[in-house]
Amino acid sequence: MEKQAPPILNIENLKIGFDAANEDLCAVDGISFQIKTNQIVGVVGESGSGKSITALSVLRLLNEPPAHYPHGIISLMDGENEVDILAMSKTKMNSIRGKVASVIFQEPMTSLNPSMRCGKQVVEAIMAHQNISKKEAYKKTIELFDEVALPRAEKIFKSYPHEISGGQKQRVMIAMALSSNPSLLIADEPTTALDVTVQKTILNLLKELKDKYSMSILFITHDLGVVSDIADEIIVMYKGEIVERGRTKDVFHNPQHSYTKGLLHCRPSLNTRPRRLATISDFMNFKDVLEVESFEDERDRRAKQHKEIYSQEPILRVKSISKEYALSRTILGKPKEVLRAVNNLSFEIYKGETLGLVGESGCGKTTLGRTLMRLIEPDGGEIFYKGQNITSLKSSDLKKFRKTVQIIFQDPYSSLNPRIPIGEAIMEPMKIHNVFSTYKERREYAIYLLERVSLGEEHFDRYPHEFSGGQRQRVCIARALSLKPELIICDESVSALDVSVQAQVLNLLNDLKEDFGLTYIFISHDLSVVKYMSDRMMVMKDGNIVEFDEADAIYANPKTEYTKNLIGSIPGA
Repeated sequence: MEKQAPPILNIENLKIGFDAANEDLCAVDGISFQIKTNQIVGVVGESGSGKSITALSVLRLLNEPPAHYPHGIISLMDGENEVDILAMSKTKMNSIRGKVASVIFQEPMTSLNPSMRCGKQVVEAIMAHQNISKKEAYKKTIELFDEVALPRAEKIFKSYPHEISGGQKQRVMIAMALSSNPSLLIADEPTTALDVTVQKTILNLLKELKDKYSMSILFITHDLGVVSDIADEIIVMYKGEIVERGRTKDVFHNPQHSYTKGLLHCRPSLNTRPRRLATISDFMNFKDVLEVESFEDERDRRAKQHKEIYSQEPILRVKSISKEYALSRTILGKPKEVLRAVNNLSFEIYKGETLGLVGESGCGKTTLGRTLMRLIEPDGGEIFYKGQNITSLKSSDLKKFRKTVQIIFQDPYSSLNPRIPIGEAIMEPMKIHNVFSTYKERREYAIYLLERVSLGEEHFDRYPHEFSGGQRQRVCIARALSLKPELIICDESVSALDVSVQAQVLNLLNDLKEDFGLTYIFISHDLSVVKYMSDRMMVMKDGNIVEFDEADAIYANPKTEYTKNLIGSIPGA
Protein backbone atom coordinates (compact mmCIF):
# COMPACT_ATOMS: atom_id res chain seq x y z
CA MET A 1 0.00 0.00 0.00
CA GLU A 2 1.41 3.37 -1.07
CA LYS A 3 2.29 5.66 1.82
CA GLN A 4 0.22 8.86 1.84
CA ALA A 5 2.20 12.09 1.60
CA PRO A 6 2.08 14.27 4.72
CA PRO A 7 0.00 17.46 4.50
CA ILE A 8 1.77 20.67 3.45
CA LEU A 9 0.12 22.46 6.38
CA ASN A 10 -1.12 20.89 9.58
CA ILE A 11 -2.95 22.89 12.26
CA GLU A 12 -4.06 21.09 15.42
CA ASN A 13 -6.10 22.45 18.33
CA LEU A 14 -4.76 25.96 17.71
CA LYS A 15 -5.68 28.73 20.11
CA ILE A 16 -4.65 32.35 19.49
CA GLY A 17 -5.01 35.01 22.16
CA PHE A 18 -4.31 38.73 22.43
CA ASP A 19 -3.19 40.57 25.53
CA ALA A 20 -5.56 43.48 26.08
CA ALA A 21 -6.01 45.85 29.00
CA ASN A 22 -6.72 43.65 32.04
CA GLU A 23 -7.88 40.69 29.95
CA ASP A 24 -6.81 37.99 27.53
CA LEU A 25 -8.93 38.00 24.35
CA CYS A 26 -9.39 34.68 22.56
CA ALA A 27 -9.43 35.27 18.79
CA VAL A 28 -9.14 31.64 17.64
CA ASP A 29 -10.33 28.81 19.86
CA GLY A 30 -9.01 25.30 19.24
CA ILE A 31 -9.26 24.89 15.45
CA SER A 32 -7.78 22.00 13.45
CA PHE A 33 -7.40 21.44 9.69
CA GLN A 34 -4.92 20.28 7.04
CA ILE A 35 -3.98 21.25 3.49
CA LYS A 36 -2.65 18.56 1.15
CA THR A 37 -0.28 18.93 -1.80
CA ASN A 38 -1.85 20.66 -4.83
CA GLN A 39 -5.04 21.45 -2.88
CA ILE A 40 -6.94 24.74 -2.46
CA VAL A 41 -8.69 25.18 0.88
CA GLY A 42 -10.96 28.18 1.31
CA VAL A 43 -11.48 29.67 4.78
CA VAL A 44 -14.65 31.77 4.89
CA GLY A 45 -16.12 34.09 7.51
CA GLU A 46 -16.95 37.68 8.38
CA SER A 47 -14.47 40.20 9.73
CA GLY A 48 -13.60 39.13 13.25
CA SER A 49 -14.21 35.42 12.62
CA GLY A 50 -10.49 34.64 13.03
CA LYS A 51 -9.73 33.60 9.45
CA SER A 52 -7.00 36.17 8.67
CA ILE A 53 -5.43 35.80 12.12
CA THR A 54 -5.17 32.06 11.47
CA ALA A 55 -3.57 32.63 8.06
CA LEU A 56 -1.06 35.19 9.38
CA SER A 57 -0.12 32.84 12.23
CA VAL A 58 1.07 30.23 9.73
CA LEU A 59 4.10 32.47 9.10
CA ARG A 60 4.09 34.16 12.55
CA LEU A 61 3.25 37.55 11.05
CA LEU A 62 1.30 38.73 14.09
CA ASN A 63 3.06 40.95 16.61
CA GLU A 64 4.06 38.90 19.66
CA PRO A 65 3.01 40.35 22.09
CA PRO A 66 0.12 41.14 22.08
CA ALA A 67 -0.54 37.91 20.13
CA HIS A 68 0.32 34.62 21.82
CA TYR A 69 -0.40 30.91 21.36
CA PRO A 70 -1.57 29.19 24.59
CA HIS A 71 -1.66 25.79 22.89
CA GLY A 72 -1.80 24.09 19.52
CA ILE A 73 0.41 23.03 16.61
CA ILE A 74 1.24 24.70 13.29
CA SER A 75 3.55 22.59 11.15
CA LEU A 76 4.77 23.07 7.57
CA MET A 77 6.59 20.70 5.25
CA ASP A 78 10.00 22.14 4.28
CA GLY A 79 11.01 19.68 1.59
CA GLU A 80 11.05 16.29 3.34
CA ASN A 81 11.16 17.81 6.82
CA GLU A 82 8.21 18.82 8.99
CA VAL A 83 8.93 22.06 10.86
CA ASP A 84 7.19 23.30 14.01
CA ILE A 85 6.31 26.94 13.30
CA LEU A 86 5.41 27.89 16.86
CA ALA A 87 8.76 26.59 18.19
CA MET A 88 10.86 28.50 15.65
CA SER A 89 13.11 31.47 16.33
CA LYS A 90 12.58 34.73 14.42
CA THR A 91 15.79 34.15 12.43
CA LYS A 92 14.68 30.68 11.32
CA MET A 93 11.20 32.02 10.42
CA ASN A 94 12.80 34.43 7.94
CA SER A 95 14.13 31.45 5.99
CA ILE A 96 10.65 29.90 5.88
CA ARG A 97 8.78 33.04 4.79
CA GLY A 98 8.74 33.34 1.02
CA LYS A 99 10.67 30.10 0.49
CA VAL A 100 8.29 27.52 1.98
CA ALA A 101 5.15 29.66 2.21
CA SER A 102 4.29 33.08 0.76
CA VAL A 103 1.44 35.54 1.31
CA ILE A 104 -0.66 37.67 -1.03
CA PHE A 105 -2.37 40.38 0.97
CA GLN A 106 -5.76 42.00 0.37
CA GLU A 107 -4.59 45.50 -0.59
CA PRO A 108 -1.60 45.47 -2.98
CA MET A 109 -1.18 49.25 -2.83
CA THR A 110 -0.31 49.11 0.86
CA SER A 111 1.75 45.93 0.43
CA LEU A 112 4.01 47.40 -2.26
CA ASN A 113 6.57 50.11 -1.51
CA PRO A 114 5.24 53.25 -3.27
CA SER A 115 8.75 54.72 -3.62
CA MET A 116 10.25 51.68 -5.42
CA ARG A 117 9.70 50.44 -8.96
CA CYS A 118 7.65 47.23 -9.11
CA GLY A 119 10.39 45.17 -10.71
CA LYS A 120 13.02 46.16 -8.16
CA GLN A 121 10.75 44.99 -5.32
CA VAL A 122 10.46 41.53 -6.88
CA VAL A 123 14.21 41.40 -7.58
CA GLU A 124 14.90 42.11 -3.88
CA ALA A 125 12.53 39.31 -2.84
CA ILE A 126 14.27 36.85 -5.16
CA MET A 127 17.78 37.77 -3.99
CA ALA A 128 16.73 37.51 -0.33
CA HIS A 129 16.03 33.77 -0.72
CA GLN A 130 18.24 32.71 -3.63
CA ASN A 131 21.96 32.97 -4.15
CA ILE A 132 21.85 34.45 -7.67
CA SER A 133 23.14 37.59 -9.33
CA LYS A 134 21.15 40.76 -9.87
CA LYS A 135 21.13 40.09 -13.62
CA GLU A 136 19.67 36.61 -13.09
CA ALA A 137 17.09 38.01 -10.64
CA TYR A 138 16.08 40.60 -13.23
CA LYS A 139 15.63 37.89 -15.87
CA LYS A 140 13.55 35.77 -13.50
CA THR A 141 11.37 38.77 -12.60
CA ILE A 142 10.56 39.39 -16.27
CA GLU A 143 9.72 35.69 -16.66
CA LEU A 144 7.44 35.85 -13.62
CA PHE A 145 5.70 38.97 -14.95
CA ASP A 146 5.06 37.14 -18.23
CA GLU A 147 3.81 34.10 -16.31
CA VAL A 148 1.22 36.10 -14.34
CA ALA A 149 0.07 37.66 -17.64
CA LEU A 150 1.23 41.21 -16.99
CA PRO A 151 1.16 43.19 -20.24
CA ARG A 152 4.46 44.74 -21.34
CA ALA A 153 6.57 43.14 -18.59
CA GLU A 154 9.53 45.47 -19.22
CA LYS A 155 7.34 48.55 -18.77
CA ILE A 156 5.70 47.17 -15.59
CA PHE A 157 9.17 46.41 -14.23
CA LYS A 158 10.06 50.11 -14.48
CA SER A 159 6.67 51.37 -13.24
CA TYR A 160 5.86 52.56 -9.73
CA PRO A 161 2.79 51.00 -8.03
CA HIS A 162 0.63 54.11 -8.51
CA GLU A 163 1.21 53.95 -12.28
CA ILE A 164 -0.51 50.59 -12.77
CA SER A 165 -4.07 49.32 -12.16
CA GLY A 166 -5.31 47.42 -9.10
CA GLY A 167 -5.40 44.12 -10.99
CA GLN A 168 -1.84 44.67 -12.27
CA LYS A 169 -0.61 45.48 -8.75
CA GLN A 170 -2.15 42.25 -7.51
CA ARG A 171 -0.36 40.34 -10.29
CA VAL A 172 2.93 41.92 -9.20
CA MET A 173 2.21 40.66 -5.66
CA ILE A 174 1.48 37.17 -7.02
CA ALA A 175 4.76 37.23 -8.99
CA MET A 176 6.63 38.22 -5.82
CA ALA A 177 4.91 35.48 -3.82
CA LEU A 178 5.88 32.88 -6.46
CA SER A 179 9.47 34.10 -6.81
CA SER A 180 10.97 31.38 -4.58
CA ASN A 181 8.65 28.53 -5.65
CA PRO A 182 6.80 28.13 -2.31
CA SER A 183 4.92 24.96 -1.47
CA LEU A 184 2.09 26.93 0.12
CA LEU A 185 0.53 30.18 -1.05
CA ILE A 186 -1.59 32.08 1.49
CA ALA A 187 -4.05 34.37 -0.33
CA ASP A 188 -5.66 36.69 2.23
CA GLU A 189 -8.70 38.35 0.57
CA PRO A 190 -6.65 38.84 -2.64
CA THR A 191 -9.60 39.90 -4.83
CA THR A 192 -11.89 41.85 -2.46
CA ALA A 193 -11.03 45.31 -3.82
CA LEU A 194 -11.03 44.25 -7.48
CA ASP A 195 -13.64 44.48 -10.24
CA VAL A 196 -15.57 41.24 -10.82
CA THR A 197 -13.93 40.76 -14.23
CA VAL A 198 -10.42 41.31 -12.84
CA GLN A 199 -11.30 39.09 -9.88
CA LYS A 200 -12.25 36.27 -12.22
CA THR A 201 -8.97 36.50 -14.14
CA ILE A 202 -6.98 36.48 -10.86
CA LEU A 203 -8.86 33.40 -9.63
CA ASN A 204 -8.25 31.60 -12.93
CA LEU A 205 -4.56 32.58 -12.78
CA LEU A 206 -4.19 31.16 -9.26
CA LYS A 207 -5.76 27.86 -10.35
CA GLU A 208 -3.41 27.64 -13.35
CA LEU A 209 -0.33 28.38 -11.23
CA LYS A 210 -1.43 25.86 -8.61
CA ASP A 211 -1.58 23.08 -11.21
CA LYS A 212 1.67 24.13 -12.90
CA TYR A 213 3.71 24.13 -9.69
CA SER A 214 1.76 21.50 -7.66
CA MET A 215 1.32 24.26 -5.11
CA SER A 216 -1.19 24.34 -2.26
CA ILE A 217 -3.29 27.45 -1.56
CA LEU A 218 -4.94 28.67 1.64
CA PHE A 219 -7.57 31.10 0.31
CA ILE A 220 -9.13 33.54 2.80
CA THR A 221 -12.36 35.37 1.94
CA HIS A 222 -15.68 36.60 3.37
CA ASP A 223 -17.56 35.63 0.20
CA LEU A 224 -18.66 32.01 -0.31
CA GLY A 225 -19.41 32.84 -3.95
CA VAL A 226 -15.71 33.55 -4.56
CA VAL A 227 -14.43 30.27 -3.08
CA SER A 228 -17.08 28.30 -4.95
CA ASP A 229 -15.08 29.08 -8.11
CA ILE A 230 -11.66 28.10 -6.78
CA ALA A 231 -11.55 25.91 -3.63
CA ASP A 232 -11.52 22.11 -3.35
CA GLU A 233 -12.64 22.27 0.28
CA ILE A 234 -14.28 25.00 2.40
CA ILE A 235 -13.84 25.78 6.08
CA VAL A 236 -16.39 28.18 7.61
CA MET A 237 -15.27 30.15 10.68
CA TYR A 238 -17.48 32.01 13.15
CA LYS A 239 -16.24 33.78 16.29
CA GLY A 240 -12.90 31.97 16.25
CA GLU A 241 -14.27 28.48 15.72
CA ILE A 242 -14.82 26.20 12.73
CA VAL A 243 -18.57 25.70 12.40
CA GLU A 244 -18.65 23.80 9.09
CA ARG A 245 -16.25 22.15 6.68
CA GLY A 246 -16.46 19.93 3.63
CA ARG A 247 -16.08 19.66 -0.10
CA THR A 248 -16.95 22.91 -1.85
CA LYS A 249 -19.86 21.42 -3.77
CA ASP A 250 -21.38 19.94 -0.61
CA VAL A 251 -21.05 23.11 1.49
CA PHE A 252 -22.26 25.37 -1.29
CA HIS A 253 -25.31 23.35 -2.29
CA ASN A 254 -26.23 21.77 1.05
CA PRO A 255 -25.02 23.97 3.94
CA GLN A 256 -25.67 22.53 7.39
CA HIS A 257 -24.89 25.36 9.82
CA SER A 258 -27.15 28.42 10.15
CA TYR A 259 -24.16 30.74 9.78
CA THR A 260 -23.15 29.15 6.45
CA LYS A 261 -26.73 29.47 5.21
CA GLY A 262 -26.66 33.14 6.18
CA LEU A 263 -23.41 33.78 4.29
CA LEU A 264 -24.89 32.20 1.17
CA HIS A 265 -28.23 34.01 1.29
CA CYS A 266 -27.21 37.55 2.24
CA ARG A 267 -25.63 38.21 -1.16
CA PRO A 268 -28.13 39.68 -3.67
CA SER A 269 -29.53 36.99 -5.96
CA LEU A 270 -29.38 37.50 -9.71
CA ASN A 271 -32.60 35.54 -10.27
CA THR A 272 -34.94 36.92 -7.58
CA ARG A 273 -35.53 40.32 -6.06
CA PRO A 274 -36.83 40.04 -2.46
CA ARG A 275 -38.19 43.11 -0.71
CA ARG A 276 -35.35 42.83 1.82
CA LEU A 277 -32.07 40.92 1.76
CA ALA A 278 -31.61 38.15 4.28
CA THR A 279 -28.96 38.86 6.93
CA ILE A 280 -26.77 36.66 9.11
CA SER A 281 -28.91 37.48 12.15
CA ASP A 282 -32.01 36.09 10.37
CA PHE A 283 -30.34 32.69 10.23
CA MET A 284 -28.53 32.82 13.57
CA ASN A 285 -31.88 33.59 15.23
CA PHE A 286 -33.12 30.29 13.82
CA LYS A 287 -35.56 31.70 11.28
CA ASP A 288 -36.57 29.12 8.73
CA VAL A 289 -34.72 29.51 5.44
CA LEU A 290 -37.95 29.43 3.45
CA GLU A 291 -39.38 32.17 5.66
CA VAL A 292 -36.36 34.36 4.93
CA GLU A 293 -36.64 33.75 1.21
CA SER A 294 -40.42 33.99 0.88
CA PHE A 295 -40.69 37.77 0.64
CA GLU A 296 -43.41 38.90 -1.76
CA ASP A 297 -42.67 38.93 -5.43
CA GLU A 298 -41.71 42.50 -6.30
CA ARG A 299 -42.63 42.53 -9.97
CA ASP A 300 -46.15 43.95 -9.74
CA ARG A 301 -45.28 46.42 -7.00
CA ARG A 302 -42.26 47.68 -8.93
CA ALA A 303 -44.21 48.01 -12.17
CA LYS A 304 -46.79 50.20 -10.41
CA GLN A 305 -44.05 52.20 -8.70
CA HIS A 306 -42.17 52.75 -11.98
CA LYS A 307 -45.30 53.98 -13.72
CA GLU A 308 -45.64 56.60 -11.00
CA ILE A 309 -41.94 57.59 -10.96
CA TYR A 310 -41.54 57.98 -14.73
CA SER A 311 -44.74 59.96 -15.20
CA GLN A 312 -43.08 62.95 -13.46
CA GLU A 313 -40.61 65.52 -14.71
CA PRO A 314 -36.98 64.44 -14.17
CA ILE A 315 -35.23 65.80 -11.07
CA LEU A 316 -31.88 65.81 -12.92
CA ARG A 317 -31.15 66.25 -16.64
CA VAL A 318 -27.67 65.67 -18.01
CA LYS A 319 -26.94 66.96 -21.52
CA SER A 320 -23.76 66.08 -23.42
CA ILE A 321 -21.52 66.14 -20.31
CA SER A 322 -17.81 65.52 -20.91
CA LYS A 323 -14.63 65.38 -18.84
CA GLU A 324 -11.09 65.04 -20.15
CA TYR A 325 -7.70 64.50 -18.50
CA ALA A 326 -4.34 65.28 -20.08
CA LEU A 327 -2.12 62.19 -19.96
CA SER A 328 0.88 64.07 -21.32
CA ARG A 329 1.68 67.64 -22.27
CA THR A 330 4.01 69.48 -24.64
CA ILE A 331 6.88 71.58 -23.34
CA LEU A 332 4.48 74.57 -23.48
CA GLY A 333 1.92 72.76 -21.29
CA LYS A 334 -0.62 71.99 -24.01
CA PRO A 335 -2.31 68.54 -23.84
CA LYS A 336 -0.57 66.07 -26.15
CA GLU A 337 -2.43 62.89 -25.16
CA VAL A 338 -5.95 63.10 -23.70
CA LEU A 339 -8.12 60.60 -21.81
CA ARG A 340 -11.84 61.26 -22.18
CA ALA A 341 -13.15 59.90 -18.86
CA VAL A 342 -16.74 60.99 -19.56
CA ASN A 343 -17.65 61.16 -23.22
CA ASN A 344 -20.63 63.35 -24.21
CA LEU A 345 -23.20 61.62 -21.95
CA SER A 346 -26.89 62.52 -21.78
CA PHE A 347 -29.49 60.97 -19.46
CA GLU A 348 -32.23 61.84 -16.93
CA ILE A 349 -32.93 60.86 -13.31
CA TYR A 350 -36.42 60.86 -11.82
CA LYS A 351 -37.43 61.63 -8.24
CA GLY A 352 -37.76 58.48 -6.15
CA GLU A 353 -35.76 56.17 -8.39
CA THR A 354 -32.40 54.48 -7.88
CA LEU A 355 -30.24 54.79 -10.98
CA GLY A 356 -27.49 52.18 -10.96
CA LEU A 357 -24.16 53.04 -12.53
CA VAL A 358 -21.98 49.99 -13.20
CA GLY A 359 -18.71 49.28 -14.97
CA GLU A 360 -15.09 48.29 -14.43
CA SER A 361 -12.53 50.57 -12.78
CA GLY A 362 -11.58 53.31 -15.21
CA CYS A 363 -14.92 53.31 -17.06
CA GLY A 364 -15.72 56.84 -15.83
CA LYS A 365 -18.54 56.12 -13.36
CA THR A 366 -16.91 57.82 -10.33
CA THR A 367 -15.78 60.78 -12.46
CA LEU A 368 -19.35 61.17 -13.69
CA GLY A 369 -20.77 61.02 -10.15
CA ARG A 370 -18.41 63.71 -8.90
CA THR A 371 -18.97 65.85 -11.99
CA LEU A 372 -22.71 65.83 -11.29
CA MET A 373 -21.95 67.54 -7.95
CA ARG A 374 -19.32 69.78 -9.54
CA LEU A 375 -16.67 68.32 -7.25
CA ILE A 376 -14.99 67.91 -10.64
CA GLU A 377 -15.62 70.63 -13.21
CA PRO A 378 -16.97 69.36 -16.56
CA ASP A 379 -15.22 70.31 -19.80
CA GLY A 380 -18.47 70.45 -21.74
CA GLY A 381 -22.21 69.94 -21.50
CA GLU A 382 -24.87 71.01 -19.04
CA ILE A 383 -26.45 69.63 -15.85
CA PHE A 384 -29.95 70.75 -14.86
CA TYR A 385 -31.24 70.11 -11.33
CA LYS A 386 -34.95 70.89 -10.98
CA GLY A 387 -34.66 73.04 -14.09
CA GLN A 388 -31.67 75.04 -12.84
CA ASN A 389 -28.41 74.88 -14.81
CA ILE A 390 -25.87 74.01 -12.11
CA THR A 391 -22.88 74.13 -14.48
CA SER A 392 -23.13 77.94 -14.41
CA LEU A 393 -23.78 78.38 -10.66
CA LYS A 394 -21.57 80.73 -8.64
CA SER A 395 -20.06 79.55 -5.34
CA SER A 396 -22.90 80.78 -3.06
CA ASP A 397 -25.60 79.12 -5.20
CA LEU A 398 -23.44 76.01 -5.62
CA LYS A 399 -23.30 75.70 -1.82
CA LYS A 400 -27.13 75.70 -1.71
CA PHE A 401 -27.23 73.03 -4.44
CA ARG A 402 -24.80 70.78 -2.57
CA LYS A 403 -27.05 70.94 0.46
CA THR A 404 -29.71 69.07 -1.53
CA VAL A 405 -27.30 66.61 -3.20
CA GLN A 406 -24.96 64.56 -1.02
CA ILE A 407 -22.38 61.83 -1.63
CA ILE A 408 -21.39 58.70 0.34
CA PHE A 409 -17.85 57.62 -0.51
CA GLN A 410 -16.36 54.12 -0.71
CA ASP A 411 -13.98 54.33 2.25
CA PRO A 412 -15.81 55.50 5.40
CA TYR A 413 -12.63 55.70 7.46
CA SER A 414 -10.96 58.27 5.20
CA SER A 415 -14.29 60.14 4.92
CA LEU A 416 -14.35 60.87 8.67
CA ASN A 417 -11.96 63.06 10.66
CA PRO A 418 -10.25 60.68 13.13
CA ARG A 419 -9.97 63.50 15.69
CA ILE A 420 -13.68 64.36 15.80
CA PRO A 421 -16.32 62.26 17.61
CA ILE A 422 -18.91 60.95 15.18
CA GLY A 423 -21.71 62.99 16.72
CA GLU A 424 -19.77 66.18 15.99
CA ALA A 425 -19.01 64.89 12.47
CA ILE A 426 -22.74 64.50 11.78
CA MET A 427 -23.48 67.97 13.18
CA GLU A 428 -20.68 69.73 11.27
CA PRO A 429 -22.53 69.99 7.90
CA MET A 430 -25.63 71.29 9.72
CA LYS A 431 -23.58 74.10 11.22
CA ILE A 432 -21.97 75.00 7.87
CA HIS A 433 -25.33 75.09 6.05
CA ASN A 434 -27.30 76.68 8.92
CA VAL A 435 -29.57 73.70 9.49
CA PHE A 436 -31.25 74.43 12.85
CA SER A 437 -30.38 77.48 14.89
CA THR A 438 -29.03 75.95 18.11
CA TYR A 439 -26.53 73.30 19.17
CA LYS A 440 -29.28 71.50 21.10
CA GLU A 441 -31.46 71.14 17.99
CA ARG A 442 -28.54 69.91 15.88
CA ARG A 443 -27.54 67.41 18.57
CA GLU A 444 -31.10 66.07 18.85
CA TYR A 445 -31.30 65.60 15.07
CA ALA A 446 -27.85 63.93 14.98
CA ILE A 447 -29.00 61.48 17.67
CA TYR A 448 -32.21 60.86 15.70
CA LEU A 449 -30.13 60.03 12.61
CA LEU A 450 -27.83 57.74 14.60
CA GLU A 451 -30.89 55.86 15.78
CA ARG A 452 -32.21 55.67 12.20
CA VAL A 453 -28.96 53.98 11.10
CA SER A 454 -29.18 51.56 14.09
CA LEU A 455 -26.37 53.03 16.20
CA GLY A 456 -28.01 55.18 18.90
CA GLU A 457 -27.13 57.99 21.30
CA GLU A 458 -24.53 55.96 23.20
CA HIS A 459 -22.23 56.22 20.15
CA PHE A 460 -22.40 60.02 19.89
CA ASP A 461 -19.06 60.73 21.63
CA ARG A 462 -17.09 57.82 20.18
CA TYR A 463 -14.34 58.26 17.57
CA PRO A 464 -14.19 56.64 14.09
CA HIS A 465 -11.46 54.13 15.06
CA GLU A 466 -13.80 52.66 17.69
CA PHE A 467 -16.24 51.43 15.04
CA SER A 468 -16.25 48.54 12.57
CA GLY A 469 -16.24 49.21 8.81
CA GLY A 470 -20.00 48.66 8.57
CA GLN A 471 -20.68 50.95 11.53
CA ARG A 472 -18.47 53.69 10.03
CA GLN A 473 -20.43 53.46 6.79
CA ARG A 474 -23.64 53.92 8.79
CA VAL A 475 -22.11 57.06 10.33
CA CYS A 476 -21.33 58.38 6.82
CA ILE A 477 -24.93 57.68 5.77
CA ALA A 478 -26.22 59.58 8.82
CA ARG A 479 -23.86 62.45 7.97
CA ALA A 480 -25.15 62.57 4.38
CA LEU A 481 -28.73 62.71 5.71
CA SER A 482 -27.95 65.55 8.14
CA LEU A 483 -28.66 68.23 5.48
CA LYS A 484 -32.00 66.64 4.52
CA PRO A 485 -30.93 66.04 0.89
CA GLU A 486 -33.16 64.95 -1.97
CA LEU A 487 -30.51 63.14 -4.04
CA ILE A 488 -27.65 60.97 -2.70
CA ILE A 489 -24.78 59.61 -4.79
CA CYS A 490 -23.56 56.31 -3.29
CA ASP A 491 -20.05 55.85 -4.74
CA GLU A 492 -18.95 52.22 -4.16
CA SER A 493 -20.40 52.65 -0.67
CA VAL A 494 -20.66 48.91 0.12
CA SER A 495 -17.84 47.40 -1.99
CA ALA A 496 -15.35 47.17 0.91
CA LEU A 497 -17.82 45.52 3.32
CA ASP A 498 -18.36 41.88 4.21
CA VAL A 499 -21.29 40.41 2.28
CA SER A 500 -23.29 40.10 5.53
CA VAL A 501 -22.67 43.73 6.54
CA GLN A 502 -23.29 44.76 2.94
CA ALA A 503 -26.78 43.21 3.11
CA GLN A 504 -27.56 45.21 6.27
CA VAL A 505 -26.39 48.48 4.68
CA LEU A 506 -28.32 47.86 1.45
CA ASN A 507 -31.49 47.19 3.46
CA LEU A 508 -30.84 50.37 5.43
CA LEU A 509 -30.39 52.46 2.26
CA ASN A 510 -33.68 51.15 0.88
CA ASP A 511 -35.50 51.87 4.15
CA LEU A 512 -34.12 55.42 4.27
CA LYS A 513 -35.01 56.00 0.63
CA GLU A 514 -38.63 55.18 1.36
CA ASP A 515 -38.82 57.07 4.67
CA PHE A 516 -37.03 60.26 3.55
CA GLY A 517 -38.27 60.31 -0.08
CA LEU A 518 -34.72 60.03 -1.47
CA THR A 519 -33.38 59.57 -4.98
CA TYR A 520 -30.15 57.57 -5.40
CA ILE A 521 -27.38 57.29 -7.95
CA PHE A 522 -25.82 53.97 -6.94
CA ILE A 523 -22.29 53.45 -8.30
CA SER A 524 -20.58 50.06 -8.14
CA HIS A 525 -18.50 47.58 -10.13
CA ASP A 526 -20.63 44.72 -8.70
CA LEU A 527 -23.51 44.07 -11.09
CA SER A 528 -25.43 41.83 -8.65
CA VAL A 529 -25.56 44.62 -6.04
CA VAL A 530 -26.46 47.28 -8.64
CA LYS A 531 -29.20 45.08 -10.10
CA TYR A 532 -30.74 44.53 -6.67
CA MET A 533 -30.70 48.22 -5.72
CA SER A 534 -31.62 49.82 -9.04
CA ASP A 535 -34.78 50.70 -10.90
CA ARG A 536 -32.82 51.51 -14.05
CA MET A 537 -29.21 50.65 -14.74
CA MET A 538 -26.56 52.37 -16.83
CA VAL A 539 -23.55 50.31 -17.94
CA MET A 540 -20.39 52.35 -18.66
CA LYS A 541 -17.24 51.49 -20.58
CA ASP A 542 -14.39 53.86 -21.54
CA GLY A 543 -16.44 56.94 -20.64
CA ASN A 544 -19.45 55.89 -22.73
CA ILE A 545 -22.88 54.46 -21.94
CA VAL A 546 -23.05 51.01 -23.58
CA GLU A 547 -26.45 49.96 -22.13
CA PHE A 548 -29.24 51.85 -20.37
CA ASP A 549 -32.51 50.16 -19.39
CA GLU A 550 -34.44 48.71 -16.47
CA ALA A 551 -32.08 46.69 -14.29
CA ASP A 552 -33.97 43.40 -14.64
CA ALA A 553 -34.17 43.82 -18.43
CA ILE A 554 -30.41 44.35 -18.78
CA TYR A 555 -29.63 41.24 -16.73
CA ALA A 556 -32.23 39.12 -18.54
CA ASN A 557 -31.14 40.24 -22.02
CA PRO A 558 -27.74 42.00 -22.12
CA LYS A 559 -27.09 43.58 -25.51
CA THR A 560 -23.28 43.91 -25.46
CA GLU A 561 -20.43 41.46 -24.91
CA TYR A 562 -19.09 43.81 -22.25
CA THR A 563 -22.27 43.50 -20.15
CA LYS A 564 -22.40 39.74 -20.72
CA ASN A 565 -18.82 39.52 -19.45
CA LEU A 566 -19.70 41.56 -16.34
CA ILE A 567 -22.60 39.20 -15.60
CA GLY A 568 -20.53 36.08 -16.32
CA SER A 569 -17.78 37.24 -13.95
CA ILE A 570 -20.04 37.45 -10.89
CA PRO A 571 -18.87 34.84 -8.32
CA GLY A 572 -21.18 31.84 -8.26
CA ALA A 573 -23.15 33.11 -11.28
